[in-house]
Amino acid sequence: MVSRKRPSSTSFDVIIVGAGISGALMAHALAGKALRILVVDRRQPVRGSTIASTAMIQHEIDVPLHVLAKMVGEKKAQRVWQRSARAVEELISLVRDLELKCAFERKHTLFLSGEEYGARALQMEVDVRAKAGIKAELLDSFTLRERYGLHRHAAIDSAISASADPAQLTAALLRNAKVHGIEIAAGIEIKDVRNTDEEVVVSTSEGKMITAKHVVFCTGYEFLESIANKSQKLISTWALASRPRLKRPEWLDRYLIWEGSDPYLYFRTTPDGRVIVGGEDEDGDGAYKDSSKVAKKAKILIEKLGDLTGISIGRPDFTWSAAFGVTPNGLPMIGNLPGMKNVFVTMGFGGNGITFSKIAADLISSEILGHRDADWDLFPIH
Repeated sequence: MVSRKRPSSTSFDVIIVGAGISGALMAHALAGKALRILVVDRRQPVRGSTIASTAMIQHEIDVPLHVLAKMVGEKKAQRVWQRSARAVEELISLVRDLELKCAFERKHTLFLSGEEYGARALQMEVDVRAKAGIKAELLDSFTLRERYGLHRHAAIDSAISASADPAQLTAALLRNAKVHGIEIAAGIEIKDVRNTDEEVVVSTSEGKMITAKHVVFCTGYEFLESIANKSQKLISTWALASRPRLKRPEWLDRYLIWEGSDPYLYFRTTPDGRVIVGGEDEDGDGAYKDSSKVAKKAKILIEKLGDLTGISIGRPDFTWSAAFGVTPNGLPMIGNLPGMKNVFVTMGFGGNGITFSKIAADLISSEILGHRDADWDLFPIH
């Protein structure tokens, strides 16, 4: 991805801070609208938390619908899940229409019962999803064993999911943005943001000032101290990828798998026959930086996968760790930065980074373009 070392101007209509999947989707949502747009990142594009994503693109969020309904109310919870399902379908259409090369595949999801959510909870979940118009099928232990060779009490099979190569997806979106005249500048770190009477001013680590009518922070879990929100908690996670063409059950290539446990195991396959496995989450953003934990966590993930499926990973080709932000109710925070005019932030995406990034791009771009999205109220910053 070729990017500028410095912007062509000191004044833009929109500055997007962050050149990961969130920034790329935001740029796409605003492209072709006769706006002067600058995307900046302190790293090279596609070098932040996006590269660590396992890219399980699901409408199912970390907090089940029947649990979320108790937290935020039934109607709002239904709208959240409906919007999430819509976002996945729109991503599928976006990749198809732009012919993006990113190993994109439609998938089913299999949500397995676990220590946190057993068979009774999954039955309740299927019922409330049906009420919200979201199709899901409850599978009993016999069906799971006969159809998939999995020994769990129950599972939910749903169809609104996908997978992709997150780096390829982000790079393809950014290339498309450049075709529409959007500037991408790397190696520029934003150190501060301020309002003037009519504009937003950002300052860089080199002491340069850039003005814009709107600024959008799409920086994952990394934020300026003045922007960081105490409601977002940072979590460390670990993942690995097997060698290509690994021996695996044929049905697995059609599914994303995760479980109702804490921490939960999640896994999927890639078009070249790798199995990607993740989980073993821990509180705290610092744990993932501990290199001594990588081998230990990989061993646990490999053992868990083997116990559940019989798949033998052996020595993985790749292992990695990352941090991500979560909120108490599992919902992201998308909207205006409190106390700052025309400054927008997106944070707290949890395990649904790509899906929530699409929603954030739609909500914030609509606000910038002057027509408020009907779901603007769903993800307040608190």
